[in-house]
Amino acid sequence: MKFITRTIFILSLVSLFTDIASEMLYPVMPMYLTSIGFSVVLIGILEGFAEAIAGLSKGYFGYLSDSKGKRKPFIQSGYLLSAVSKPMMAILTFPVWIFFARTIDRFGKGIRTGARDAMLSEETTQEYKGRVFGFHRAFDTLGAALGPLLALVFLVFHPGQYKTLFLLAFIPGLFAVILTLRLKDKNHVSGSTVKSGFFTFLKYWKKSPHKYKLLTAGLLFFALINSSDILLLLMLRYQGANDQQVIAVYIFYNIVYALMSFPMGMLGDKIGLKSAFIFGLTLFAVVYGGIIFIKSIVGLAILFFLYGVYAASTEGISKAWISNIVAAEDTATAVGFYTGMQSICTLIASSLAGWLWYAFSPSVTFGLSASGAVLTILYFSIAFRKH
Repeated sequence: MKFITRTIFILSLVSLFTDIASEMLYPVMPMYLTSIGFSVVLIGILEGFAEAIAGLSKGYFGYLSDSKGKRKPFIQSGYLLSAVSKPMMAILTFPVWIFFARTIDRFGKGIRTGARDAMLSEETTQEYKGRVFGFHRAFDTLGAALGPLLALVFLVFHPGQYKTLFLLAFIPGLFAVILTLRLKDKNHVSGSTVKSGFFTFLKYWKKSPHKYKLLTAGLLFFALINSSDILLLLMLRYQGANDQQVIAVYIFYNIVYALMSFPMGMLGDKIGLKSAFIFGLTLFAVVYGGIIFIKSIVGLAILFFLYGVYAASTEGISKAWISNIVAAEDTATAVGFYTGMQSICTLIASSLAGWLWYAFSPSVTFGLSASGAVLTILYFSIAFRKH
């Protein structure tokens, strides 16, 4: 694989270790927060605030990376903040401190995302963008499968020791930070020398290429009907799966996602990124429509297999598609703008989906999401019919 450079491999390993650290804590976060006195409402506020901070900071720091013509400092500091946030949540348990620690974690993600994706884009050509982003996504998602598995093994032998788990999660996070020391910035001219405020990145929309506007509009519409995966896991419980089955299916989904990311990236390079993305949206519609009717654990497992392929066909593909459309010196800004707005749209989508579930039924929630995916497919088929 000659197109996988040293930098791409290092960034992939960094994401692997970081996701191991983060996903070690993901399954136990609600239980830990509840054990130290957080109510469900307070947990919701915490997660919503943290995600909003991450979303807005992605755009700002993406723009800052382009304007300064640097990638490495943003990548290093972003991963460092996420690493140190893990033990911070175990040291003290005051609500304000927990809010601060969780925000630091999401802020770190916001700092690094645009610069990291821009560095990946700079390491390859349009011909191999799907493969490169798919390769990176495979390592990232492998960490999302290994993390919960390690957490489960630890809690089997040390039940209820959440604080120790948070401290242990610092170890893979630290490995990730050490690996970033091996990265090197390329010499390139910055795209802007204008001093930037926190919302300056929003101005990119006006100057962005027409194709970027068309693409981002479709991606953000989809984000508005694509709620958090937590609701899918809750639907598993609603359909009769027990806790162990839910966790097993979640790990299975991440394994499929990891294994399929690189092949789907290769497919995207061969048949076109638009076609690969539409294929993923079709699977999304099948999963969200099918989960309304399927109740057997085998049937649900099949749906989550398809959901893993959907994720592999869209997440890395969308970023590769964006990076092919915009100028190289604006890549971090373009990706940062999209991922920032995507975070906010996902927050809105999850809130609306939760309300629809409560006010009507889960079937309404998932039926509307499936219908929205079909509309998104029609949009991309029409808007990019010549591409």
